[in-house]
Amino acid sequence: MAELPKRSDDFRSVLMDVSVVGAGHVGLVTGACFADLGHSVVMMDNDARRIAKLKRGIMPYYEPGLEELVERGVREHRLHFTTSMKDAVAKSTIIFIAVGTPQKASGEADLAYVDTVARAIAEHLDGYRLIVEKSTVPVQTGQWVAHTIKTYLKRKHVFDVASNPEFLREGTAIQDFMKPDRVVIGVQSVRAKRLLIELYKPLGAPIVVTDMNSAELIKHASNSFLSMKISFINAVAQVCERCGADVEQVAAGMGLDPRIGRAFLNAGAGFGGFCFPKDLEAFIKISEQLGYNFELLKAVRNINEEQKRSFAIKIQQALWVVKHKTIGVLGLAFKPNTDDMRYAPAIDVIKYLQEEGATVQAFDPQAHHEATTLLPGVSLCRTAYDAARGADCLAVLTEWNEFKELDFRRIKALMRQPLIVDGRNIYDPQRLKSLGFRYLGVGRGRVGSGHRGPV
Repeated sequence: MAELPKRSDDFRSVLMDVSVVGAGHVGLVTGACFADLGHSVVMMDNDARRIAKLKRGIMPYYEPGLEELVERGVREHRLHFTTSMKDAVAKSTIIFIAVGTPQKASGEADLAYVDTVARAIAEHLDGYRLIVEKSTVPVQTGQWVAHTIKTYLKRKHVFDVASNPEFLREGTAIQDFMKPDRVVIGVQSVRAKRLLIELYKPLGAPIVVTDMNSAELIKHASNSFLSMKISFINAVAQVCERCGADVEQVAAGMGLDPRIGRAFLNAGAGFGGFCFPKDLEAFIKISEQLGYNFELLKAVRNINEEQKRSFAIKIQQALWVVKHKTIGVLGLAFKPNTDDMRYAPAIDVIKYLQEEGATVQAFDPQAHHEATTLLPGVSLCRTAYDAARGADCLAVLTEWNEFKELDFRRIKALMRQPLIVDGRNIYDPQRLKSLGFRYLGVGRGRVGSGHRGPV
């Protein structure tokens, strides 16, 4: 279980009335954390079933520590749930918009939910409110939110719109909120600036104050840069496999340079999740609409797609033919400590193997429910050992800690062929070889390159 943050009583701040619209990954964590800081929070969502479950203490997704935090907020009467926008507006001074901005087929963000919320806020506005974008949105969205609210206001009321992009990582979202490395706020008025600074002051983090357009760009630029680091090290891994170098050693040497840093220099089967692929594509589209062809980000995207395909081919080459063979997969979520499978590399890798005629059996500690709809034809196992049973290959696609502690003698005895293809480089190659396994990592020397047959 994740370590819960300090109780709100330990903080000293002006307490405020806050509403959060959208009880998804970002909104629910944001609302629960603000409540734990002592503020009165109304959590609004138009999904009546989700709100009903939250009132019964049932979380809509897995996030370490979230259930306990929500339970505490409800018990201490700081966190409330509703489907009424009228209530959310009436009971707040600050309203956070945290609804989804899904990707369209064109790559740009779909802002229909943001527009709907802005119009609903305007309908119920009865006095000053600060409306804050928390959703990841394209630059200049804040201007449109302000325009929409002004257009649909029934009476002339003063309001402010601000941007406050989130930097929450699934699996560590509560810690990221309570102990952020920075808080970014984009504002247009002194009043909005003072309210948000006061709201976030208890966290003790640097507060970066910008205009709204700059704040909106910071989020897309940050995620795109981190995606670039991952694709860069994956491209380096391809070079390593062709020359006999070890990408883990290369990354360690690079990471000691303070201008580069070690974070996100982890070669593997590609990145996924809802944020990086979506935000990368959105930033490419935003740039195009502004008249700039962001070729660098297109290369980042292409490298990531090729990395997933390359990993599947690595499995195929190691087995010569995958048709009528069984592949055990460890990990389906796009990262550990979450059940989120949106854009997870496992989906593409498994699809490729299935198209080549392989039988796939898989295990993930949290993503079983998601996988039942996303992975037709895959046998979902109850344990990692069940996924290894009778397998010709065991492929690692998510770096869950429990996978690092497996009994590999037992794993070997269960498998038809002792082959491990490690898509996250979580194992020591020499140790597994000493136990009689064939081991292939990503970018770990010549052992992972070409079609060399059994060794």
